[in-house]
Amino acid sequence: MPATSAPRRAFAVTATLVLLALAGCGYGSQAKDEGAADIAAGARKTDGLDSVRIGYFGNLTHGTALVGNRKGFFQKELGATEARYAVFNAGPSEIEALNSGSIDIGWIGPSPAINGYVKSRGKNLRIIGGSASGGVKLVVNPDRVKSLEDVEGKRIATPQLGNTQDVAFLNWASEQGWTVDPQSGKGDVTVVRSDNKVTPDAFAAGSVDGAWVPEPTASRLVAEGGKVLLDEASLWPDEEFVITSIVVRQEFLEKHPKAVEAVLRASVRTNRWINAHPDEARAAANEQLAADSGKALPADVLDPAWKSIRFTDDPLAATLEAQAEHAVAAGLLEKPDLNGVYDLTLLDKVLAAEGAPAFDDAGLGAG
Repeated sequence: MPATSAPRRAFAVTATLVLLALAGCGYGSQAKDEGAADIAAGARKTDGLDSVRIGYFGNLTHGTALVGNRKGFFQKELGATEARYAVFNAGPSEIEALNSGSIDIGWIGPSPAINGYVKSRGKNLRIIGGSASGGVKLVVNPDRVKSLEDVEGKRIATPQLGNTQDVAFLNWASEQGWTVDPQSGKGDVTVVRSDNKVTPDAFAAGSVDGAWVPEPTASRLVAEGGKVLLDEASLWPDEEFVITSIVVRQEFLEKHPKAVEAVLRASVRTNRWINAHPDEARAAANEQLAADSGKALPADVLDPAWKSIRFTDDPLAATLEAQAEHAVAAGLLEKPDLNGVYDLTLLDKVLAAEGAPAFDDAGLGAG
C-alpha cells in the first residue's frame, strides 16, 4: 500500500491542539528521577560532565531506554559521567523538561517531538536517532465487531484528542468513507478519548466497543477477551512507521557532542543486544518497568506486546514526513517547516564505527 494511503499521526493546528497532541501518549504528567547504575572504577568522565540526564516513558515502545537503563549500557558508555534517568508519563512534561534543561536527551513519540520542534520554531530540540517501530493496534470486542466494516456505528477509544493514535484512527475511518467530527468525536463512528490507564476498564464494562491503542494497552485488551482487528503496521510500506525517537536539547548537542555520541552508541548497542537476545531483553524491560512503576506486566500481556514492536536505530524519517503531510491534508495541521528537525551526524558516526550503514533523514536534516 502506498504511503499516501496510510494512517497518519496528527499534530495540532491551534495552541490548544498542540498541547493536546503533546500530551500525546496519554500517560499523565509525572516524572520520576531514577538515579544511575554503578560507575566502573577508574572510569573517566565524558565531556567533563558529572551527569547526563535521560528521559523516557514507562512504556514498552521505549524499550531501548528501559533495557539500556536496566543492563547499564548507558552508564558503561558514559564512563564516570553519571547516567541519571527521569521517567515520564506524558509528552508535555518531557518536552518541558527538555526545554528547561531538566533533562538532556529523551526517548519520545513522534507527535510530541514534532510539536516541540514546531512550537519552538526549530530552536529547542533535534531528533538524533530512531528507537522503535510498530506496537499500535485496533482491538475490538469480537461479539460486537466481527469485521472492519462493523466498526461503523461503534464506539472506539483512542488515548486523547489529537494524539498520534487518535488521528491515525480518524484518518483510517476517513479512508473507509466515514465522516467523524475530529473535535467532538461524533459521526459515523464515535471516537471516545480515554486515557490508556482506564481504557481496559471501559472495554471490560462495555462502554467502548474497541480501541486504537499502543502497547501494552492493546495486549491488555486482548488478555481480557478482545481481538486484534487491525495492526497499524499493516497499513504502512514495509510495515514500518516511527513510534519512538531520540531527541536532544540543541544547546546540549552543541556543547557536549561526545556525551550525545556516547548515549547514541549505547542506544545502538542496546538495540543490537535486544534483537540478539529477545527473551532476556523482554525480561529486562519488564524488570525496569517494575522498578519504575512498582508493577511488572503479566506474561499474557508482555509477550505479545513485545513481539509487536521492532527496535531499530532507523529514525524512519520518511514516515514522519508522511504523517505530517497527511495531517495537513486532513486540516489538522498548518503546513509546518520541518527542515532541520533531524540531525543524524553523530548517529551516522556511531553506525560507521559499528560497521553499519547510515540512515536517511528524508531531506529534513539540519544544515
